Amino acid sequence: MAKFDIAIIGAGPAGAVAAKFLHDAGLSVIVLEATHFPRFVIGESLLPFCMNVLEKCGLAQTVVDHAPSAAFQFKNGAAFARGDQHCSIDFRDRFENDGWGTTFQVKRDAFDKILIDAVAKAGVDVRFGHRVINARLADGDCQLEFENDTGEHGTIHAGFVIDASGYGRVIPKLLGQANAATLLPRRALYTHVRDNITDTTYDREKILITVHPTRHDVWYWLIPFADGTSSLGVVYPQDALATDQQTDDTALFDRLIGETGLGPLLNRAEKTRPMGTIGGYSVSSDQLYGDGYVLLGNSAGFLDPVFSSGVTIAMYSAELAAKTLINRHHGHDPDWENSFAAPLGAGIATFKSYVEAWYDGRLQQIIFNQPERDLQLKRMVVSILAGYAWNMDNPLVAKTDRYLNLLHELCL
Repeated sequence: MAKFDIAIIGAGPAGAVAAKFLHDAGLSVIVLEATHFPRFVIGESLLPFCMNVLEKCGLAQTVVDHAPSAAFQFKNGAAFARGDQHCSIDFRDRFENDGWGTTFQVKRDAFDKILIDAVAKAGVDVRFGHRVINARLADGDCQLEFENDTGEHGTIHAGFVIDASGYGRVIPKLLGQANAATLLPRRALYTHVRDNITDTTYDREKILITVHPTRHDVWYWLIPFADGTSSLGVVYPQDALATDQQTDDTALFDRLIGETGLGPLLNRAEKTRPMGTIGGYSVSSDQLYGDGYVLLGNSAGFLDPVFSSGVTIAMYSAELAAKTLINRHHGHDPDWENSFAAPLGAGIATFKSYVEAWYDGRLQQIIFNQPERDLQLKRMVVSILAGYAWNMDNPLVAKTDRYLNLLHELCL
């Protein structure tokens, strides 16, 4: 029975970042991943804040070096469209003076593999095709039972377990702690296309977020990559298109795209992969940590894809958890509430307020009618959209709802 200081479930960005931090600090780490990489997953538009975390754990340069061969698209901001209204933001025009202001739009099959390959090269024991089927958790004495691709069973013994299994949510499901979130259930349809965009005004260095002209709670993402392909998706409340539920997903997707400016922009696009769908993705857990374990990223919960916060939250949760475990390794008693749950939750609460403000219309009003005279307020908004949701010096983070309402009133 192999024994490690830390066992990590999941080899995605959160698992890779946590493993790199911990390994570099001298802890023995194993990563158990149920699938084999590369594998397709959405969540392809990173935020600049991610690059800060990657830089701290020594993986940022790896991403930069692989960007050309992996068709990662340089990203400096976001563009928004709703009918004849258009707005764009540059992440470099934000409230903070330090940290990354640019990032990449990435194909996750390549991105995730690049990260975990670098972690394995650094010396971490990474095992693919190992599905965790049972867990006995107690701080200092954890056991994970796994089944591998050949049907063989085994047990890993670790002092502590990190669940970075994403939507797999291994530990919450085993402990009966996986809950639906309070946000309205929504559904996403998505695919990849060879976009064949000829419009010379289209900016490939920004994600394009389009809002349906009459249904403002229906929105679309267009995430371009450097090889002429793009990720394309539409998100809508599950009951908003009740009369369309018998419609084939592909037909519904094509019709919704055609009802916006994306129709003419993508009139020559060709789908390169089958239509995907995910519903009820907004989830939460009763607690983020417990006796012998901590939950990272989507394993703990997921809000909404509208501001691409998922990978950012996952990476930052990995940084906070790793620092807490490293301090413990150095003889300090861990304070999971104050070193992990509370600081992580503060940023998640900010993102949640922005998600709610997006769907109730306040944030759309701010984005499409922002007062040009107050550039400082605009920079504060840009900071949140760039992922800097943990900077308490930004009033829009420290007092999110108050300032969102103030901005909304200014934009009316």
